[in-house]
Amino acid sequence: MSENKDPQVAERGTSVEGVKFVYDFTEGNKDLKDLLGGKGANLAEMTNLGLPVPPGFTITTEACKVYLDSGEEPAALRDEVSAHLEALEKKMGKKLGQPDNPLLVSVRSGAKFSMPGMMDTVLNIGLSDKSVQGLAKQAGDERFAWDSYRRLIQMFGKTVLGVDGDLFEDALEKAKEAKKVTVDTELDAADLKKLVTKFKKIVKTEAGRDFPQDPREQMDLAIKAVFDSWNGERAKLYRRQERIPHDLGTAVNICSMVFGNLGPDSGTGVAFTRDPASGHQGVYGDYLQNAQGEDVVAGIRNTVPLAELERIDKKSYDQLMQIMETLENHYKDLCDIEFTIERGQLWMLQTRVGKRTAGAAFRIATQLVDQGLIDEAEALQRVTGAQLAQLMFPRFDENAKVELVGRGIAASPGAAVGKAVFDSYTAVKWSRSGEKVILVRRETNPDDLDGMIAAEGILTSRGGKTSHAAVVARGMGKTCVCGAEELEVDTKRRRMTVPGGHVVEEGDVISIDGSTGKVYLGEVPVVPSPVVEYFEGRMHPGADDADELVEAVHRMMAFADRKRRLRVRANADNAEDALRARRFGAQGIGLCRTEHMFLGDRREMVERLILADTEAEREESLKQLLPLQKQDFVELFEAMDGLPVTIRLLDPPLHEFLPDITELSVRVALAESRQEPHENELRLLQAVHRLHEQNPMLGLRGVRLGLVVPGLFTMQVRAIAEAAAERKAAKGDPRAEIMVPLVGTVQELEIVREEADQVIAEVQAATGTELKLAIGTMIELPRAALTAGQIAEAAEFFSFGTNDLTQTVWGFSRDDVEASFFTAYLEKGIFGVSPFETIDKDGVGSLVKAAAKAGRQTRPDLKLGVCGEHGGDPESVHFFHEVGLDYVSCSPFRIPVARLEAGRAAVQAEGSDHR
Repeated sequence: MSENKDPQVAERGTSVEGVKFVYDFTEGNKDLKDLLGGKGANLAEMTNLGLPVPPGFTITTEACKVYLDSGEEPAALRDEVSAHLEALEKKMGKKLGQPDNPLLVSVRSGAKFSMPGMMDTVLNIGLSDKSVQGLAKQAGDERFAWDSYRRLIQMFGKTVLGVDGDLFEDALEKAKEAKKVTVDTELDAADLKKLVTKFKKIVKTEAGRDFPQDPREQMDLAIKAVFDSWNGERAKLYRRQERIPHDLGTAVNICSMVFGNLGPDSGTGVAFTRDPASGHQGVYGDYLQNAQGEDVVAGIRNTVPLAELERIDKKSYDQLMQIMETLENHYKDLCDIEFTIERGQLWMLQTRVGKRTAGAAFRIATQLVDQGLIDEAEALQRVTGAQLAQLMFPRFDENAKVELVGRGIAASPGAAVGKAVFDSYTAVKWSRSGEKVILVRRETNPDDLDGMIAAEGILTSRGGKTSHAAVVARGMGKTCVCGAEELEVDTKRRRMTVPGGHVVEEGDVISIDGSTGKVYLGEVPVVPSPVVEYFEGRMHPGADDADELVEAVHRMMAFADRKRRLRVRANADNAEDALRARRFGAQGIGLCRTEHMFLGDRREMVERLILADTEAEREESLKQLLPLQKQDFVELFEAMDGLPVTIRLLDPPLHEFLPDITELSVRVALAESRQEPHENELRLLQAVHRLHEQNPMLGLRGVRLGLVVPGLFTMQVRAIAEAAAERKAAKGDPRAEIMVPLVGTVQELEIVREEADQVIAEVQAATGTELKLAIGTMIELPRAALTAGQIAEAAEFFSFGTNDLTQTVWGFSRDDVEASFFTAYLEKGIFGVSPFETIDKDGVGSLVKAAAKAGRQTRPDLKLGVCGEHGGDPESVHFFHEVGLDYVSCSPFRIPVARLEAGRAAVQAEGSDHR
């Protein structure tokens, strides 16, 4: 096999010596996805396996990078393409565009990661006014030749020359109307010849040039168009959505054409080795007679189930089943396959590890373990925390009264409710206004991507499980129902007519069930997912009524728990949340926010404490708060008996416990105007003015408040210590940890610690109970991270408060920026994802890493955790594993996700170590 001398191409430019830019299908393999893209690598792999793949070659992603960086193709590329084209022509016994016997090729994109429909493809390159005659003669089918030619002009015009695709579609529709037929296969050769003339006129008018008759010019322009499509808007949007790096580039695959549109003994299809929606084994896919590949994926014509191929062409069907088994055993995973049958000859056009729904991913992973194809560690790499989160979403209530109006193909599961919208622009616009929408289309195409992202779910009246809508929705985890033929979708009039004549106008609420394919009018109520019921303990694996999916999830969670090093705790502030978190697998509480215990009636007590003028008033307020706090902690320790409970001392921005200054000013002004008594309100207003802050998040809060308001933190420490002593007396096992918030310097922590140690000693003496209460701090300020080595001298543990740390590192106010400019930053690609959602490894993450290292240099047994919401984010969990934290803490609902990802992180680290 030929090797790329320098796959990285350190210095870009139009002339790069010693670099191979073109590989024949016989030269590559499935492990060269970085260089050959997924499609090219897998075509090479199938060729190596001896499967029937049309001959061809791949232009590497490195050639694309050179082109995108410099604006020019590498100087050597043309000669390399010419050499491979010449070899292909020799192998096929005909030349590209040869008038009497033309070789035709497809030019298809193929990046490392699958991006279905996001980049460009052109079929039938090599056809011209002359060679179309030779193709007709060689095929013995004039209609086929002219159908292939009109497809080339249509795809080339739209993809390469930038002509509005609707112009071609409108011309095609008018041709069918003139002939009084409904599908394009009913147009004869004469009709298609006229259509070719119309298409060429459209190209001339819209592109300002004639459709190129030189076959090599067609191919060269198509190659450039594929390169350019990497930076097309829909491709960039898809990469942002799927978090695919922008610097990978795409390969280009030049493949000799085989034709599925040669008549009833020909056709094209897409197959899956298992059902991508459920994971069940069987015969799954779509087939379309007398068609080319884009007819299937575009959903323009409704297909027949793949099983029908056995009746239509048993020889090809049997061969396909054998190939599918070979590929699944070889890749050890669900495979997605594209194939064409040309007059009874089966050809394989593509295979890849197929996109699947969340439920299918879990079922397939466990099935493959049972079949001995993969081990438990590999199974964990086949599922994700994001998929598990999808499985925990609610589903429609089967007992609810519903109005069923249609049924389509269950393409991507979930329960989606929203207002019907009929174009992508409206979906985005309404979604940004807070509306939940369902995007309704006859079929989707790549231009609908932004609307698909914005919508709760997608409904189409055409297409099957392999259509664009289905494939993209599964990849994004969106609910999707396809091919609901009984629904008449009129996008121009923005309405949908359902059986019985009822009309759904834009804005009417509909509900779609991606697990059953059912479509309902109005809002259908939802019930908890069986996976949530499993985590809650209401459904037991192994029971007679246990859900098959629950069994798969149970096994994968067991795999993860055996593998993971990171412990998983919960952010919980009361006993109810703590008990739920424990059922979900929490190994303690990583963050109890005590300010949440002072809402409602207690808020006024804290207000009186903060505004107290005298020591007596302050002491009275603390005396009232102490027993309430103690009882809170008793209940929490009981719920989490035997597990650590990290309690953060009071940390609200001060304004949260003060009256609203505007409202209070109005009350005082009204009282003065009415000459009513208002001494208390005036005194309160003066105090609020005195404590008013322009930026409360950076003001008197956290440790600062504890140091300024005497007795506040010591009251809380006493409540914790007394509650722990009470639980010990009741034979419980309380494991309290006291966390001091917003520390920026070790001196702050030392003062609080000294006071806390004194209070704990007093409670021990009074109760005769030995108490071991660890005292640590949150690292949520850059200065704390930078001086972590010093702070560790007074701290037994660090808990990284990544929400506040992100705000202070970036200079963001989360409450403001997410609504003001984050959307623009995401759209412009400045952010791939919000730094509040996934940790910013380069900035915030580097501080976490440095603080962890410095802290442990000072105190080797320092316990390290994270309690920001990043603790439940899948990607962030992997980062926390890498930097050596002991635990992550997150909201109860995200605990299973964190457990799974912690297991996956451990497996990935083992794999890296072995490599």
